[in-house]
Amino acid sequence: MGSEWQEVAFGDVLINGTRNGIYKKKEFHGYGIKIVNMGELFANSRLFSIPMKRVELTSKERERFCLQSGDLLFARRSLVAEGAGKCSIVMETDEATTFESSIIRARPNAEKLESLFGYYLFNSPHGKYLLGSILRQVAVSGITGSDLVQLKISLPPLHKQRAIAHILGTLDDKIELNRRMNETLEAMARAIFKSWFVDFDPVRAKAEGRDPALPAEIAALFPESFENSELGEIPKGWEVKTIGEVVEFAYGKALKASNRKPGCVPVFGSNGPVGFHNEALVKGPGIVIGRKGNPGIVTWSYKDCFPIDTTFYVKQTVIILSLNYLFYALKAQDLPSLSADSAVPGLNRNLAYMSNILVPSKEVLTAFDEQIDPLFHKINANDNESESLASLRDILLPKLISGELRVPDAERFVEENGV
Repeated sequence: MGSEWQEVAFGDVLINGTRNGIYKKKEFHGYGIKIVNMGELFANSRLFSIPMKRVELTSKERERFCLQSGDLLFARRSLVAEGAGKCSIVMETDEATTFESSIIRARPNAEKLESLFGYYLFNSPHGKYLLGSILRQVAVSGITGSDLVQLKISLPPLHKQRAIAHILGTLDDKIELNRRMNETLEAMARAIFKSWFVDFDPVRAKAEGRDPALPAEIAALFPESFENSELGEIPKGWEVKTIGEVVEFAYGKALKASNRKPGCVPVFGSNGPVGFHNEALVKGPGIVIGRKGNPGIVTWSYKDCFPIDTTFYVKQTVIILSLNYLFYALKAQDLPSLSADSAVPGLNRNLAYMSNILVPSKEVLTAFDEQIDPLFHKINANDNESESLASLRDILLPKLISGELRVPDAERFVEENGV
């Protein structure tokens, strides 16, 4: 760390210290302005304009409790020690937005602290150590604003703060761009599934003598009329089977976090990925379904993966269907409602097996795969790129924040890695 770095109290580089969020009674919720709750804080390290719950504030409360771009938000308390002090940054607000009472707001003085540098500082190993040093263990773990402002932090000159924030921020911007692109691609895939297999748009158009708005070779695969079934009106010639006739929900395998070995195989819990391991249980792509904890949640793994014992994974039976189709068809089922009554909610596999599922013609399913596969390939490529970018960011972050790595060297390192 160069001599130009200075140690200062965090409160000395803020505007008016810190502020705890607002508490409002129930009758003021459901309308008014957006409010950042703990859910948004933990789900979004960089907080953009997203849908949120709402709360009514007076004009004076708005003056005191509204957020601005660049504000740093800290979790004031958490049920687990790792959560207390979690730092997020407000990247943008598209309208007036406030924050709840379990959150601390710190507003950097732009002449002393670059907000994005502060965000990366408190998300670095050293920053997390500093936050851990003021952690108070009571019924819940927590930090206080009065302790937060007294933390001693090391800062380079403002122009270097901005340069460091730019390097790290560029990597996160690319990750965010990939995330948004994947949201669009996933929406396109869902729209095709809904059009073909829920609304039956191609069949309905042909039955009514309209143009199906599909290439002729694809439109020709769809029937021109409907017939009645257990699921109601379905395209003629398509079948209805039970889930148990087309797939098996196989049990995942126990794998405690302490037993996982370093690797790149995603480990799946009942609500999606929960870590990594060096060995796979299931060959990808595959479908994983929550069994305990988050029963009925359907997730997709493009890669070989390891579903743990709170999950089922899907194995096809003698009736082979498109895996892409199965994923969306199972998501369309109300599986979470098929939970057995117990202390820990669990998906009742036998009830799920009895549920009906539509089985379209093989030709239509092949055409569906031809539409969906390129979308899923791009999603997977974006995910792989984002993983590489995140790894690069995590390598650079502690070295830049501590001054161990100079900005020009970091820029060269990023360029050599093709960013």
